[in-house]
Amino acid sequence: MDSIKKVAIIGSTGSIGRQTLEIIRSFPERFHVAALAAGKNTILLEEQVQEFKPRYINFQGQKRDIGSAKYISLEDMMALPDVDVVLMAPGGTSGLKPTLWAARAGKKIALANKESMVMAGDIINSEIRKSGGQILPVDSEHSAIWQCLKGEKRAVAKIILTASGGPFANYSKEQMEKVTPQQALKHPSWLMGPKVTIDSATLLNKGLEIIEAHHLFGVDYDNIEVLVHPTSLVHSMVEYKDGTIKAQLSYPDMRFPIQYALTFPERWPNPNLPRLDWNSISSLPFRTPDTSLFPCLNLARNAGRHGGTYPAVLCGAGEAAVEMFLNRLIAFTEIPTIIEQVLNEHNPVYKPDIDTIEKEAERANNRAATIGQNKG
Repeated sequence: MDSIKKVAIIGSTGSIGRQTLEIIRSFPERFHVAALAAGKNTILLEEQVQEFKPRYINFQGQKRDIGSAKYISLEDMMALPDVDVVLMAPGGTSGLKPTLWAARAGKKIALANKESMVMAGDIINSEIRKSGGQILPVDSEHSAIWQCLKGEKRAVAKIILTASGGPFANYSKEQMEKVTPQQALKHPSWLMGPKVTIDSATLLNKGLEIIEAHHLFGVDYDNIEVLVHPTSLVHSMVEYKDGTIKAQLSYPDMRFPIQYALTFPERWPNPNLPRLDWNSISSLPFRTPDTSLFPCLNLARNAGRHGGTYPAVLCGAGEAAVEMFLNRLIAFTEIPTIIEQVLNEHNPVYKPDIDTIEKEAERANNRAATIGQNKG
């Protein structure tokens, strides 16, 4: 009988966390949920504890056990010796410290929290090298690149990240100015949490993925391209030095990259996942993104090139701007202008430590909130 994989899920009540538990339900004899960590949704967490019976939990609020599950700190959870894989899916900048702790503990990290690598990729990679841990990408684009690179040796010419373009790919500037939160939350292809969904609509998410890809795969920013691919069937591509291109395709469902990260290096059959119907696919369209309508893409690429604390400022300001838009305090088109203003005001720190990165992200968040309130 195959050995049971013991999994800790950080962000278990969020979109990725819930979909991870769907995968685990499909293989009850091959996975065991060892630990669950959530935010403030203790009602759903209690339901998950009752169903999956983890030994350990963590959540925001009063520190207490839930049933037979013992409350422990996130840092202690990341160091649990009987955890084989940590599925890292907390929202936004809150994933930085847990990812660092898991890296120091030498864990296999199924990484869905891109902000941790965006803000502190050099530090996390250094800890991974020292501890012998491993990053298993869960973002569909980075999972696709990871799969395309398998078996290849230093022959990469270019990474091509695909983007659905979000719900406003064909909007004019005038239409963009009237976008509502309800419209922005209706992603045409993917089921994701609200922050990632809005970031996908502005293409900030794709900009963050450029920075993450740079740290995950060691590819220069000049060799990372973005193409809009509205059908979301090609999840990303790698062009090699001989002109050959590898692409990874599947139905647009986050459970595919989640399962691959959890089962790596194996591929397990799962009848609960949808399959592509090739008879219904008439074309695979691609086009270059319009950065005049979606300036967040270049803001992120430039922040990555500048390095230091610029990516942390990008993430902190972006979180505040999205929250203000969702609360109807600013317009959709003001998200990039606020982020740009905070970036332009920033006095960078190069080769920062984790505490400095966290401080600058928080400072940027507060500054963006102030700018937004003044606009209101």
